[in-house]
Amino acid sequence: MLFKIRKNIDFMGIRKAAMSISLALVIGSLVLLAFKGLNLGIDFTGGNLAQIEFSAPVSVGDVREALAASGQKQAVIQSYSDTGVLVRVSAYDDDVAKKTLSALRERFGELTVLRLEKVGPVVGEHLRRQAFVALAVALAGILAYITVRFRFRFAVVSVVALIHDTIITLGVFSLTGREVSLPFIAAILTIIGYSLNDTIVVLDRVRENWKGLRPRGVITVINESINQTLSRTINTSLTTFLPVLTLFIWGGPVIANFALALLIGIVVGTYSSIYIAGTMLGEWYTRSPEKA
Repeated sequence: MLFKIRKNIDFMGIRKAAMSISLALVIGSLVLLAFKGLNLGIDFTGGNLAQIEFSAPVSVGDVREALAASGQKQAVIQSYSDTGVLVRVSAYDDDVAKKTLSALRERFGELTVLRLEKVGPVVGEHLRRQAFVALAVALAGILAYITVRFRFRFAVVSVVALIHDTIITLGVFSLTGREVSLPFIAAILTIIGYSLNDTIVVLDRVRENWKGLRPRGVITVINESINQTLSRTINTSLTTFLPVLTLFIWGGPVIANFALALLIGIVVGTYSSIYIAGTMLGEWYTRSPEKA
C-alpha cells in the first residue's frame, strides 16, 4: 500500500457541512444543465464528420479561418497531428460537406479524406434514448443487488451517491463546454462502477461492525468503518487517478474528454462514498431507527 493511515478522523463530525456543499454542487449542476445544457457531439446532434490529412502541416486557426470564409463559422476543428484534423459541422446535408472540403482544398491544396461520416438526427435521438436506458437499467440493477446483499437502506444511499456523482460530472462538462459523445457515456458508466465499488467496501465494513450499533450508535459505527477502510480507499483512488491523469495530459484530444470525466468521477466518487452514502445512512438511522 502507498499509504497506511491509522489516525481516527472524525468524518461524520462535519457531515452536515459536507452535505450542504454537495447539495449546492448538485443544484448548481442542475441549473447549468437546465439553462446552458451540454455540448452534444455528433453522436447526438447529427452532422458531418471528416477526418482530413493535408500534404503540409496546418494549424487549427488556419483551418478555422478557411471554413469561416465558406460560412462554417461554428465548425468544430480538432487537430490530432501536424497534418491531420477532424472537422465537424452540425449540418448533415451532403452539399455542406462538399462545400467544406472544397473550401479547404482552395486554401490548402491537395488533401486526403480519410473518413467522412454522416449521422442524422434520428440516429442521434436513438443514441440519446439508449444512453438514458443504459443508466436507468444500471441503477435499477445496483439497487436490487445491494438490497439482497446488504439492506434496502444501504442500497438507497448507494444509488443516491451514484446519482450525485453523475450529476456533478455532467455539471462540470456543462460549465466547461466540453463535448459529450458516446465515449463520455462509457465514462459515466465506468464512474458508476468505480464509485459503487468504493461505496460497497465502506458499507461492507459497516455491516461487519453492525453488532456494535446499540452501545456505540450508528454515527460512531459508520465513522469507525470509514476509518478502517480509509487506507484502501486512498490507495485505490490514487492508483486509479494517476494513470487516468496521464491519459488526460498526454493521451491526445481523442480521449481527453473521456479521461476528464473519469478524473472527475474518481474524485467525486471517493468523496461520495464517505460523505453521501455514509452521511445519509447515519442520518436515516438516527431519525428512523431499524432493528440491528
